[in-house]
Amino acid sequence: MAKANKKQALGRGLSALLKDPANDIKTSQDKNADQVIGNIVELDLDSIDINPFQPRTNFNEETLRELASSINELGVIQPITVRKLDFNKFQLVSGERRFRASKLLGLETIPAYIRIANDQESLEMALVENIQRQDLDPIEIALSYQRLIDEINLTQEQMSDRVGKKRSTIANYLRLLKLDPIIQTGMRDGFISMGHGRAIITIEDQVLQLDIYEKIISNKLSVRDTETLVRDLQSDKAVKVPKAKEEVPKFVKKGIDDFSEYFGHKINVKVAKNGKGNISIPFHSEEDFNRILKLVKGAE
Repeated sequence: MAKANKKQALGRGLSALLKDPANDIKTSQDKNADQVIGNIVELDLDSIDINPFQPRTNFNEETLRELASSINELGVIQPITVRKLDFNKFQLVSGERRFRASKLLGLETIPAYIRIANDQESLEMALVENIQRQDLDPIEIALSYQRLIDEINLTQEQMSDRVGKKRSTIANYLRLLKLDPIIQTGMRDGFISMGHGRAIITIEDQVLQLDIYEKIISNKLSVRDTETLVRDLQSDKAVKVPKAKEEVPKFVKKGIDDFSEYFGHKINVKVAKNGKGNISIPFHSEEDFNRILKLVKGAE
């Protein structure tokens, strides 16, 4: 089991203080608050609830076991952060992987920093802290940005200041949420990269998005290959835009069936806006041509 260092030993003393109802801390102004808030406190794992605002949803079991092995040898080097909910009850703000790995080891306590924060502050701290992580997938980051917009009412400019990212970077992440959910899942699972997603998002038709996604997977296309594919599709679409169908006048419509029946073929008629037009009679062979010719001569 991990050995406690001096700071953790001090934390156990503060932990005992927190378990005394007479010294319960509810605000930063309460008695003994300055001894606890901002210091490392050794908390019972059972007294800590998972943060419902946690934007991270995927926890790799193998990396958790590796972290647990490290904690077993060295202890929890970086304390988790929690906020106080009630007497001897806390909620995670950051450090869920360390929390889970410690539970996996069967530890009873974990070093923690205690914060006094309301729900909104807790959400913002959790989101911003997680955005700074290097191992979040692009969709998790995008969802975190979107929650900051929806629930904290931050603008992209304000988020840029909070998380230290360019506004254009934030906008690029948010655009990924316009991808078809199947493609978003593929990005979360590592089948495609953010670069692939940014190329696909320039296509508005989600059916076509999925077609491109399938081509990326089946042909193992690189980001550059995908960008070329998208450009080609957009170029073809621009070239193949169908012309507006010309309306055939009523007097022509009435005669087309008679012409077609007489010559034994569907007759094509084109009429210009000025009323002028032409009639096209198809044929399938020399014999068919001569048959039509006889009909024309017979009509004379």
